Amino acid sequence: AASKLQSAEKLMYICTDQLGLEQDFEQKQMPEGKLSIDGFLLCIDVSQGCNRKFDDQLKFVNNLYIQLSKSKKPIIIAATKCDECVDHYLREVQAFASNKKNLVVVETSARFNVNVETCFTALVQMMDKTRGKPKIIPYLDAYKTQRQLVVTATDKFEKLVQTVRDYHATWKTVSNKLKNHPDYEEYINLEGTKKAKNTFSKHIEQLKQEHIRKRKEEYINALPRALNTLLSNLDEIEHLSWSEALKLMEKRPDFQSCFVVLEKTPWDETDHIDKVNDRRIPFDLLTTLEAEKVYQNHVQHLISEKRRVEMKEKFKKTLEKIQFISPGQPWEEVICFVVEDEAFKYITDADSKEVYGRHQREIVEKAKEEFQEMLFEHSELFYDLDLNATPSSDKMSEIHAVLSEEPRYKALQKLAPDRESLLLKHIGFVYHPTKETCLSGQNCTDIKVEQLLANSLLQLDHGRSNLYHDSANIDKVNLFILGKDGLAQELANEIRTQSTDDEYALDGKIYELDLRPVDAKSPYLLTQLWTSTFKPHGCFCVFNSIESLNFIGECIAKIRAEASQIRRDKYMANLPFTLILANQRDSVSKNLPILRHQGQQLANKLQCPFVDVPAGTYPRKFNETQIKQALRGVLEAVKHNFDVVSPVPTIKDLSEADLRIVMCAMCGDPFSVDLILSPFLDSHSCSAAQAG
Repeated sequence: AASKLQSAEKLMYICTDQLGLEQDFEQKQMPEGKLSIDGFLLCIDVSQGCNRKFDDQLKFVNNLYIQLSKSKKPIIIAATKCDECVDHYLREVQAFASNKKNLVVVETSARFNVNVETCFTALVQMMDKTRGKPKIIPYLDAYKTQRQLVVTATDKFEKLVQTVRDYHATWKTVSNKLKNHPDYEEYINLEGTKKAKNTFSKHIEQLKQEHIRKRKEEYINALPRALNTLLSNLDEIEHLSWSEALKLMEKRPDFQSCFVVLEKTPWDETDHIDKVNDRRIPFDLLTTLEAEKVYQNHVQHLISEKRRVEMKEKFKKTLEKIQFISPGQPWEEVICFVVEDEAFKYITDADSKEVYGRHQREIVEKAKEEFQEMLFEHSELFYDLDLNATPSSDKMSEIHAVLSEEPRYKALQKLAPDRESLLLKHIGFVYHPTKETCLSGQNCTDIKVEQLLANSLLQLDHGRSNLYHDSANIDKVNLFILGKDGLAQELANEIRTQSTDDEYALDGKIYELDLRPVDAKSPYLLTQLWTSTFKPHGCFCVFNSIESLNFIGECIAKIRAEASQIRRDKYMANLPFTLILANQRDSVSKNLPILRHQGQQLANKLQCPFVDVPAGTYPRKFNETQIKQALRGVLEAVKHNFDVVSPVPTIKDLSEADLRIVMCAMCGDPFSVDLILSPFLDSHSCSAAQAG
């Protein structure tokens, strides 16, 4: 039969997810008028409602039931909100139903999805008599069953979500990937999309926090190394607070290599957490208590280390005072005599053994030197030995018998094999004094003289010969350009701009230029300056501030000192330098006079030319006039060096040498070979004979 329903403009809700989100789903209005209805679900709220009397609700339901019963259609009562049930209300509903014929009560909870489906199943069974009598499950039993389903589905869904390991993943991407997975569908059906999304969001947040925790742990573990690099001097920081130490660190040259100052803070809310290749520690992390504790531990470690070093030296002095410690004596024989020593108690076993080992090496070395000296003193023992034969056992016994009375012989009693070896070496050296048998080993004077002549004298002649040929008709100019903060490269670029295919026109002549710009801060400065393939004719030193000028001055002094010390080439020390002042675009009137004055002063001190900025205004840092002036200076310096050098001498046969000198130097003398031969190696007129 058809029943007329007054339900104009009501919406038919297909899915629970539509509640509150009606506009996001298909809208379908219920038709107004007569509909075919097969059964009724009568809902009664058994929770404690606000400003509502349950008796009024029951009275309304009773009147509604009277009207519905006239249709002769099956009716089921759904007691809703049983999760917040008032027992008294539920009993009244059950009493109401018991007074009616064939009226069934199903206790439900839409919130926990308990018995909701049972309501409709029971109603269908009542409409279809062939299905049998509906089975109604008590609320508590149904609730337990439902919760078990939810718990199982939740556990499976959480395991599914945990397969996501990237905290950058989005719900949209992951849900599309998992939408056909049975565990995903089961959870969505039971708990809904909103809860699934919340579970996913919690997991993503946990991944992010775990990532941040690991990064923080890495930074904290790296902090001691950074402190050792920047704050290694205990005298500087022993009495500094953490905040004072932070200010001191910021002034260190290596600060930027250890720490990074971020524009936005805190660091764990910036994209720095994703820069896994940047190992620098965020500076704002140092304001944490963990960082301050690391600093305090660092200071304590330095104090302990200082104390340990002091105690090791004190223990060393204690060992030096113990007269009976002999060369080669085992540590186990000595330990009983120092067990009560304060320093010994403080340091570790490893430290005490290390100190004793160092002490042993010193006394053994001293004992061997004294033993060698004793052998020289007893030279009469070795007069009658056969030059070409090994000493007989009788002769060796005689030597030992004489020497055994000497304290210096007895000192090596515990090192008898070493003593015997020294004795045999001495015998060999007395009759065959060669480099191979020399007791000084690689410190033998003969070896050092040969090495020095091979590396210095022959290179000196070769360099002078090359200079003679190169300077006779110079067409190619090698220029070393020194500057700070990219200034050298800028000057090189400007010179190339004024050149054509690296050829530069000056005073009617074409010169091929080979430019080698190097930053003054480069650790490879000295190795790049002079190589086998690049020997500079001059060096342009460019500056644009007091700081860069001072830095250039230090570099020039270092280059000259290096050249003088190792004598790589006589002309390396006379390499022409030219100071060039770069144009100041922004603050000409303020800085230029000071820079000009300071530059001229440094040029006077170094005895090198100074190229000033020409009068007038220029858009670039360097002017063509400056470059031409600097290049002329280099060419004049090269010509001057060539003129003052005497012509290359002709290598003479040994018999035609102008002067023959015999020098005698004993291995072990306190004078270095460099010092002995310096009058010849530094002379312009000295060259090697054919014999070397």
